Amino acid sequence: MKQSKPNKTTKRSKNTALRKLTPTCKLPTGAVMRRFSAREAQRLRLRLVETLECVYSPKFSRSGAEKRFAPEVARGERIGQDSPAVVALPKRGASLSREDEVELFLRYNYCRYRMMRILKAFAGKRLTAEAARELLAWDAGALHYRDQIIQANLGLVPSMVERSKLTGVDFSELISEGQLALLRSVDKFDCSRGFKFSTYACRAILTSISRAVALMSRYRSQFPTEYDPDLQRGDYIETRRADDEAYCMQELLGILADNTAELTVTEQRVLSERFGMKRGRRKKAGDPKTLRQVAEVFGVTKERVRQIQNKALEKLRDVLDEEVFAA
Repeated sequence: MKQSKPNKTTKRSKNTALRKLTPTCKLPTGAVMRRFSAREAQRLRLRLVETLECVYSPKFSRSGAEKRFAPEVARGERIGQDSPAVVALPKRGASLSREDEVELFLRYNYCRYRMMRILKAFAGKRLTAEAARELLAWDAGALHYRDQIIQANLGLVPSMVERSKLTGVDFSELISEGQLALLRSVDKFDCSRGFKFSTYACRAILTSISRAVALMSRYRSQFPTEYDPDLQRGDYIETRRADDEAYCMQELLGILADNTAELTVTEQRVLSERFGMKRGRRKKAGDPKTLRQVAEVFGVTKERVRQIQNKALEKLRDVLDEEVFAA
């Protein structure tokens, strides 16, 4: 019995596939992290949290791949507009040629491939300063190439929104959904299949917009009113509570000053020492003290101070209820 030869599709799927990696390495030590800027430290933390993806190509494993796809990033040089790592973008309104598009995606995925190699090499370990800088360099290269791809295909989003002819939904919301779909398409696109990126991205944008509109319609059926800032929950309850507290505090100070609650001298002194309350209109409030500190002042136990305090507070509460809440 003859064995069937693998077709081209099967062969290609083994060589080129979407690979994913969940980082398990740890951040460098605090001394190393202080060498990076705030933006670099934020990017490094993000790289160690998010799942990284790349569309692998057999060209990445060949000799000279580093110099071929990202020479400036490999040498740690800054990518500029005159750098050979930058693909010249066409004029506004024109699209990338097939060769330029493939070149951009290969470089973009190679940067992510090198990031995955670093994260895999330090799995379960702490990144060194050299590895962290290399990871940031490849991350900067990936972001640069992704920005070039997005810039060249940004016009697909409004075109697809107009083509969908959807009504009843804010145009800016559809644009936002389309741009998010465009970003996801860049991460998933496989340039080795022979299709243009716009073919793949347009379908993804339309699908994302349709799904978003369906969700909005479902929520609108349950909540038919549009968003209105005037209908938001106000702060009336919090404001009323703050006013009541201020009024009660003012009344309490008046009760203490006039001794309406008929507190004894000891009770007044305990409250004054314990909570820093004024014992008269001309006397200033002091700093609050703990039960132990008040007990040392009076030469009694903490439990005795607590008993005097609770009895005085009960008297104040009764008078406050009669004068404030009964009014």
